[in-house]
Amino acid sequence: MLGSDLSRGRSTACRLPVLLFIFSLALFSACNGGREATPLDTTSPIVLPSALPSPFAPTESIHSPAPTLVSQISPTSLPPSTAPDQTPTPHSPTQFPDSTGYEWRPVISGLENPIGIANAGDGSGRLFILEQAGRIRIVRDGLLLPEPFLDITSQVDCCGERGLLGLAFHPNYENNGIFYINYIDLNGDTVIARFHVSNDPDQADASSETNVLGIPQPYPNHNGGSMAFGPDDYLYLGLGDGGSGGDPHGNGQNPNTLLGKILRLDVDSAEPYAIPPDNPFVQGGGAPEVWAWGLRNPWRFSFDRLNGDLWIGDVGQGSWEEIDYLPASSPGGANFGWNYREGAHPFASNDTTLPADLGLIDPVVDYGRDQGITVIGGYVYRGEQMPEWGGIYLYGDYGSGTIWGLLRDAQGAWQNALLFQTGLNITSFGEGEGGEVYLVDYSGSLFRLEPK
Repeated sequence: MLGSDLSRGRSTACRLPVLLFIFSLALFSACNGGREATPLDTTSPIVLPSALPSPFAPTESIHSPAPTLVSQISPTSLPPSTAPDQTPTPHSPTQFPDSTGYEWRPVISGLENPIGIANAGDGSGRLFILEQAGRIRIVRDGLLLPEPFLDITSQVDCCGERGLLGLAFHPNYENNGIFYINYIDLNGDTVIARFHVSNDPDQADASSETNVLGIPQPYPNHNGGSMAFGPDDYLYLGLGDGGSGGDPHGNGQNPNTLLGKILRLDVDSAEPYAIPPDNPFVQGGGAPEVWAWGLRNPWRFSFDRLNGDLWIGDVGQGSWEEIDYLPASSPGGANFGWNYREGAHPFASNDTTLPADLGLIDPVVDYGRDQGITVIGGYVYRGEQMPEWGGIYLYGDYGSGTIWGLLRDAQGAWQNALLFQTGLNITSFGEGEGGEVYLVDYSGSLFRLEPK
């Protein structure tokens, strides 16, 4: 899943803490324990982890420093490369709000190693939180319900970079009650499964599981796990390159494998799925499920609910974390460069000559080890409570707890700003039905961005 993994620890002795920081079995076991159904006391100070297993010391609050313009992004000149369309979309912001007037306010605690957030789009206002060990929890009206929506812990291989990794509700969930999950089974392989809700809207029918797709995983890391329905109502899946380090099987640049890819499936036209007719390899040359490739370990991608643009956080090997971007008008077949590149930079261990006609797409932003160690892809804010944030893409880093914002100015140039130093172990962002943005901290709490 997150992929701040064993392969990174191989580079230098100073990387050894990273071997421990991310979802290790010994430190972050997510198998048992109580789950209190109580909201967090939002008037009390937030107690941050006393010792983060990472090279970054926690900050003492989840308030914000003054906004800092990190850079005007200009992709590294490393031809051949294809840059995404730089024309600003409608409703683009022109500047960042003063983030000192905002905070990540705690909503609830009592979660066990949460790593994902989703909403059902059914008008209920509920949030569904993934617990890595194999449970889906419901937050309703500011309370964590005591019983899980779904519990498949007996089927899930957890933890490390494994577990229950993804959740997506069908666009017509309100009427058909169908949702999909991505988990690692007891054989260590990826399972994409379909479920139905029961007669109780707060309980899934655990016996309704239908396997949609199984993908063998050669190693225990780089599983990806994100999933979402796009504006075209197709199901998109994010798969890592299969693991180890440096992509030893070359999956990222092999269009015939499903690893190291974004997949795109039509789950409505056939059982278990059909291939959308405009997928790039539908006529051959690669696996027909593939929509985009050249990814190392996409951990959290999202679609802008207003314009359908696709944003991907791709976890780096040992030097660069990256955010990739595709406008909604983009055709399939985008190649984001791994393992020829890490971020917008040559990948040092790849001695293969870069093919002249590959057409790699640079990230819109990347950052190095001095700023974080595991990128967490986020969301474009489209809520109604804070219109001044509209159109700003929020993303963060697990190790440093930093949250940045991305926007494009009137000239189409990317602007990237440091907005918050949270000190949290951010594992995922999420979006409520109304477009408000949330995050989860691996220690067990849910937060929402709000004015102070």
